[in-house]
Amino acid sequence: MSGNVEIMLSENALKVLEKRYFAKDEMGVVRENSEEMFRRIANAIASVNPQPSEREFLAEEYYRFMAGLDFLPNSPTIMNAGRPLGQLSACFVLPIGDSMPEIFDTVKATALIHQTGGGTGFSFSRLRPKGAVVRSTGGQASGPVSFMKVINASTDAIKQGGTRRGANMGILRVDHPDILEFIDCKMDLTQVTNFNISVAITDVFMKAVKENTDYDLISPNNGEVAGSLSARMVFDRIAHNAWANGEPGLFFIDTANRANPTPSKWTYEATNPCGEQVLGPYESCNLGSINLEKHLVRNTKGQYSVDWEKLTHSVYLAVRFLDNVVDANRFPIPELEEVNKGTRRIGLGIMGFARLLMYLEIPYDSEEGLEMAESIMSHIQEVAERTSQELAATQGPFPYFEGIGTKKRNSHLLTIAPTGTISMIADTSSGCEPEFSIIWYKNVMDGTHLPYTLDYFTEVAQREGFWSEELPSLIVKNHGSCRGIPQVPEKWQMVFATAHDISAPWHVRMQGAFQKYIDAAVSKTINMSQEATIEDVEKSYLLAYDLGCKGITVYRDGSRSNQVLNLGTGSEKVSDPLTSKDLKWGNRRVPLDTSRGVRAKIKGKSGKSYVHLYFDADGRPAEIFVTPAADHRERESAILFGRLGSMALQYGAPIEEVIGQFIKSHEEAGTLGSDPYAIAKAIGTILSSQDGEIAEKGLAIEVACPTCGGKVAFMEGCLKCMGGEKGGSCGWSQC
Repeated sequence: MSGNVEIMLSENALKVLEKRYFAKDEMGVVRENSEEMFRRIANAIASVNPQPSEREFLAEEYYRFMAGLDFLPNSPTIMNAGRPLGQLSACFVLPIGDSMPEIFDTVKATALIHQTGGGTGFSFSRLRPKGAVVRSTGGQASGPVSFMKVINASTDAIKQGGTRRGANMGILRVDHPDILEFIDCKMDLTQVTNFNISVAITDVFMKAVKENTDYDLISPNNGEVAGSLSARMVFDRIAHNAWANGEPGLFFIDTANRANPTPSKWTYEATNPCGEQVLGPYESCNLGSINLEKHLVRNTKGQYSVDWEKLTHSVYLAVRFLDNVVDANRFPIPELEEVNKGTRRIGLGIMGFARLLMYLEIPYDSEEGLEMAESIMSHIQEVAERTSQELAATQGPFPYFEGIGTKKRNSHLLTIAPTGTISMIADTSSGCEPEFSIIWYKNVMDGTHLPYTLDYFTEVAQREGFWSEELPSLIVKNHGSCRGIPQVPEKWQMVFATAHDISAPWHVRMQGAFQKYIDAAVSKTINMSQEATIEDVEKSYLLAYDLGCKGITVYRDGSRSNQVLNLGTGSEKVSDPLTSKDLKWGNRRVPLDTSRGVRAKIKGKSGKSYVHLYFDADGRPAEIFVTPAADHRERESAILFGRLGSMALQYGAPIEEVIGQFIKSHEEAGTLGSDPYAIAKAIGTILSSQDGEIAEKGLAIEVACPTCGGKVAFMEGCLKCMGGEKGGSCGWSQC
C-alpha cells in the first residue's frame, strides 16, 4: 500500500514534537518534520523482518498507522528508533541484592538506562533491615531507605534521554522490618524526589487487615521472624500518607504472581515507575497505545458507534509492530537483551477512552461505561491473543515459555500505560482516564490567550441549544467541569465527565473493569476530592484488592506539597485528622519557655536566610522566627512577618491561615512580595518533614510544572503538566 497520509497535528502537538522528539543536529537545530519522524520509526521497526518485500510492506503499513494517529508507540521508540541510541523500551526493573557490589552494579545499570530514556523500578525487599549486623565488616546495615537515597542522588546527576530526569519506583514488602520507615520516607517532600513508592501488599497482610490482627515481619537476610505489627495500624498509616500527599501506592504482589507465566525464572517483586508493568529482574517492556477516538464511525444521523472492524486490524498491526520492537531494540547492558528476548513481553494499551465515551453519549461513571470498557478490552484481548498465537506458529513461542497457557510469541500482550505525551501528540484523552478538564487555554496571534473548549462539547452545546458566550468562563470557574452548571442539561453534564466529577468507587470500578482483560496491569489514578477522608482511601484499597487489581494509586486534590501555593484562595481547607488540634481564636497561649524548633534554609541572591518554626508541648506550631541574610535589603520586613505570624499563632490562628495570608500578600504585591512567599514555602516544607532534619537542605518543592510553570495534575500514577493560562501543556511529566 502506498500513498500519502494527511498528518493532522495540533499546534500544541507540533510544539511538543519539536521540543522533545524531532531529530536535531549538534547545534540543537531541528532537522526533521512529522512525516520524516514517522518514516524513520516505521522503517526502523520494519527492518527486522527478513524478507525485503515484507519489510517494504510493513514499513508503509506502520507509517500510515502512526501518521494517521491511530496508534503511537512509547516515547523512547519515537525518540530513538532509527537513530544511533536505538533504545526503545520505556520501563525496566533491576534487581538489588544484599551486598555492596550488587547494589552499585544496579546503580551503574540505572544510570545507563536513564541515559537512554528509560525509567526503572526496584524492590528493596532483599536488603537487610537497618541495624542488622554485616558479618564481613562487623558493622550495621543502613537499611533499604538509605540505598533508595543513593539511587535518588545518582538520578539527579543524569538527564534522562537528554529531555528529563529519570523516574524510579521503589517497592518494599509490607512484611519487611523497615516498612514503617519506608511508608513515611516521602512525607518530607524534599527527599527521594526521583522516586514513586509503593508497598508490596501480601494476601496474608490483607487477611490480617480484614480480621484486625497482627502479622509477622520477616528479616530477608535470614528468613526469621523479626517482630510483628498491627495490620490495621500499618494499613491506616499507608492510607493516611496517601491521603496527605499521594504516596505510597499499593502493589498487590500475590495477585500479580498468580498470573506469572514464567515462575521457574523469577517471582515478581517490583513494577515500573507508574505501576502498570509487573516485571522480572532485567525485564523491560515495549509499549504502544491505540487511539480509540480514531476508531469511531458516524452514521447519517450524526450518531457514533465503535468501528470494530478497524479496531481488529489495528490490534493485529500493533501486536506485529511491538513484537518487532523487541528485535529492533538496542539494550544498554547484556542482561537486558537476554531476558527481554527470552520473554518477548509487549504492552499494547489504549488512549482516548474518555473521548470515545463522550462521542457514544455514555457517562464515564455509569454501568454502561463499565460495560463499554469491558467490551473494548475483551475484543482487544481476543485479537491480540490470536495474533500472538499466529506469530508463535510461524516463528516459535517466546524462549522462556514454560507450557503455561497457549503457545504465544509474547509472554505478555496488554497493559494500560501512561500516555501523557503521546496522547498530547494524538490530541486525545490519556489512557483510560477521564478528561481532566473540558476547557484549555490557547495562544492567539496577538500574544493573548483565550479559553477554548473540547471541540465535541462545543458542537453538542451549539446543536442542543445551550451554548452561550459566557459558558466557557462558567466552566473555568467550575474547575473545568460542566457538572452543576444549570444551563447545561443533566444528560450532557453526565456525559462530559471530568476526573474530579467522578467518585473514588467509580474510578476503582473502572480500573477493575479494564484489569479483567489485561495480563499486565493498569496505570490509573484514583482522583479524590479535597474533602475525601482517610476512610475513603481505605475503602478504595479494599475495593481494588477485591476486584483483582494489581495495584492502586490514590490522589486527593490539593494534597501534594501541602499545596502551599494554593492556600489563601478562599476555598475551605481540610485539616489532617491525625495531627490537627482544636484551636480557639482569642485565647492567647502562655509564652514558650522551652520548645522544639525546626529550621529551613532559603537560598537567595543576598545569601542564606533561615525560617525557624517552633512547636508547643502539644506539637502545635506556636512561633515563627525569620533570620534574614546579612545583606538582605528588607531585613526589618522579613523579621516583622515572623513576629506578626507568631502573634497570630499565639492567639490560636491555624497555621494554614497564617501561611495563606503570607501567600495573599505575595500575590497582591507581585514581585515585591518575595519575602512572605519564601517564608510560606519554608513553613510548608517544615510541616511536611517528619524528623526535622532539613535544616541544612535547600528547598526543593515543585508545585508547578518545572518547564513551563503550568498546572500540574496527578494522573496515570504520575505528575503531569496540564498547561496553564499562558498556553497548552509543554509535555512534561515526572515519569
